[in-house]
Amino acid sequence: MLNMQFDRRVIINANDLAWQPSPMDGVLRKPLAREEEERGHATSIVKYAPKSVFKHHEHPLGEEILVLDGVFSDEFGDYPAGTYIRNPAGTSHTPFSHVGCTLLVKLHQFSANDHHQIRIDTRDDKHWIDGQGRLRMLLLHEFNGEQVAMIRWPAGQHFFSISHFCGEEILVLSGEYRDEYGKYPAGTWLRNPHMFEYNPFAEEDTLLWVKVGHLPYPGG
Repeated sequence: MLNMQFDRRVIINANDLAWQPSPMDGVLRKPLAREEEERGHATSIVKYAPKSVFKHHEHPLGEEILVLDGVFSDEFGDYPAGTYIRNPAGTSHTPFSHVGCTLLVKLHQFSANDHHQIRIDTRDDKHWIDGQGRLRMLLLHEFNGEQVAMIRWPAGQHFFSISHFCGEEILVLSGEYRDEYGKYPAGTWLRNPHMFEYNPFAEEDTLLWVKVGHLPYPGG
């Protein structure tokens, strides 16, 4: 098991991790959290080399993807950088990449009754809205207390005493996220446990992928 203690804060700069092989040639990964070697709960950064293919597979308890660079593809379409994808339980595909790509991939983490299949181009500004303070937000998914969003955090924005019921997960996509405990450059993955309190801010324009309300409730 890797980082499966959900009552602890986890901070990983994925840039510092070495790529590890996957079961398929041309597909590498950097595990961030993993229940078992090739099954169960997993969160990873995944890289497809140009012209690589992953075998056809199903998604027990779902698959969630954010395309970080390049173009990710399957038999249903092509998904450029910035595309957010949700494949619920019962779906299957054969993924590949002609030009290569890098992904955030989360496996086996859907709520049992969440059957939403989603494809969103986060680069399309028409769905972004004003959030708290001077933030801009794009809501990607919402179900049973869980929310997934992209956040544009402007330079100089500072919040005090943020915490989230059932935790929070963040991937810093560009810029640098900060709080009273440290600085988190692009490529950093953070997982904050249930009701962890902190004071985030940014000294430069910063883009975040954020998921809240999805971690196990302590004692639940």
